[in-house]
Amino acid sequence: MSQAAFELRDTRRMAIPAIEPDPRAQDADIPPNVLVHLTEFADRHGIASDAWFAGLGITRQQINDPSVRVSYRQARMVITRALRAMRSPALGLLIGRNETIGSFGLLGLAMMTSRNFGEAMNVGIENHKICGSLLDVDFSVVDAQSVAVQAWPRFGEIELLPFLCEELFSSCLAIARELLGAKITPMRMEFTYPAPSYATEYVATFQCDVRFGAQHNRIVVDVNWLTHALPGYNPLTSRQALALCHQQLRGNSHADEIVGSVERLLRSRLREHPRLTEVARTLHLSERSLRRRLAESGRIFREIHDRVRAERALELLHAGQLSVAEIGIELGFSDPREFRRAFKRWTGMPPQLARRSLP
Repeated sequence: MSQAAFELRDTRRMAIPAIEPDPRAQDADIPPNVLVHLTEFADRHGIASDAWFAGLGITRQQINDPSVRVSYRQARMVITRALRAMRSPALGLLIGRNETIGSFGLLGLAMMTSRNFGEAMNVGIENHKICGSLLDVDFSVVDAQSVAVQAWPRFGEIELLPFLCEELFSSCLAIARELLGAKITPMRMEFTYPAPSYATEYVATFQCDVRFGAQHNRIVVDVNWLTHALPGYNPLTSRQALALCHQQLRGNSHADEIVGSVERLLRSRLREHPRLTEVARTLHLSERSLRRRLAESGRIFREIHDRVRAERALELLHAGQLSVAEIGIELGFSDPREFRRAFKRWTGMPPQLARRSLP
């Protein structure tokens, strides 16, 4: 969790369990799209936003430059200040549902000209980072009848998770309805955090069953929508836009790309307690090659595995639906005592105390 997270906490509250700060939170590699949406919303409501950027090395004017990138720490601080200044509890929903396919730029064009909705979903998920996403996003097959766009908090984020999920999923639905028409409705929405005071706004936005305290953050849709043809399909334009998206994605990538790949794989298989050898095989690498590439990024497999498990444990503790023993099983621990010892090593406190201290 970033240092900024600790600076923003009310010192009167019980200390929140800490994970060692991830150095990647300092990398300026995120397009500031979300910050642009926030400041434009503030402008429309006559709220000054210049002060949100004070002391961060960026200005309100600079984020409109398409070449500018911000770090996760900078983006997090701006969003936190914006939430305090605007005091709108459903701000993420308000911003996300007003986004359009044009808000996604080249990625929106690539999605709009895809063959069908399933292809557009894959294009959006594979290239979501060029639009400044502050969550990690993946595709998930839920069962034979449903699939999902699933989001994971980055760097152990908990405090801003409601805003980030609201903005992401309400914009996803807005884009889906722009592509397919108003008739598309999710089967259900799932969020790992407790129901906020404005939970009725979720129902009004998504118009479906909304579940809080779930094990995942995801929008679940009927699998039959995947084959629905898109009226804007144009194979040439689609290939051209997608090539430019890939070019931008390569420009934003850095040496920690292999770390992200390992993290995504571990998240999807935590219950199986995957070993380095298995992860290397899945990534089509030898064990030696994976160790070497991780070392080049200054990381080791065990440290990555521990961080992913710690972040997932905090997320499930915050959701409040599973016992400590059940969370241990979700993370690949067969013995609850082993999980308790590991969690205390990761965060400095036992899981029961951590659950009481989370917001």
